[in-house]
Amino acid sequence: MGKLFICDHPMIQHKLTFIRDKNTNTKDFRELIDEVATFMAYEITRDLPLQTVKVETPVAVTDAKIVSGRMIGLVPILRAGLGMVDGILKMIPSAKVGHIGLARDHETLKPKEYYINLPTDAQERLLIVVDPMLATGGSAIAAIQSLKERGCEHIKLMCVIAAPEGVKAVQEAHPDVDIYIAALDQCLNEKGYIVPGLGDAGDRIFGTN
Repeated sequence: MGKLFICDHPMIQHKLTFIRDKNTNTKDFRELIDEVATFMAYEITRDLPLQTVKVETPVAVTDAKIVSGRMIGLVPILRAGLGMVDGILKMIPSAKVGHIGLARDHETLKPKEYYINLPTDAQERLLIVVDPMLATGGSAIAAIQSLKERGCEHIKLMCVIAAPEGVKAVQEAHPDVDIYIAALDQCLNEKGYIVPGLGDAGDRIFGTN
């Protein structure tokens, strides 16, 4: 079973309070999501392997560490996932970025892929699927499945806020995928919104209704 990591750093929790506040304006909300994504990037990359290299300082030659192994790709789920990309790139500027667009099928009520564009070497990368909200889990499950169908095997999921129902659904559908979140909320309401949540992340990032 994939592990659930809750990124409870004090600065993440502090910023999350203002992200939740309905009175936070679009500009501040967007900046806060960006900042939280940067902090979370530290956590999701914590287990990256290191290798030792020689480096010459102004004083002496010494052994030092650099990140080695698998390269990283970011795959935001359109559109809200876009709000987290720049924040992660501040921490991992060499990451390549792909995109997945999903829309609800009116007949099946399940997410249906309408757009996907991945780095040409996506199969060789550790892919981080990004979406601020993990509610029912439907979009995350579909996005991860799309990646797997294209030969991608090394995948993690990063969300700011999650409902227990969404976490459970993703873990059951993709037990090999670790999930990183900033907060695990109470539940989903009858409309599928996370409680207490933060409302619609896409609308709040882009200033739409």
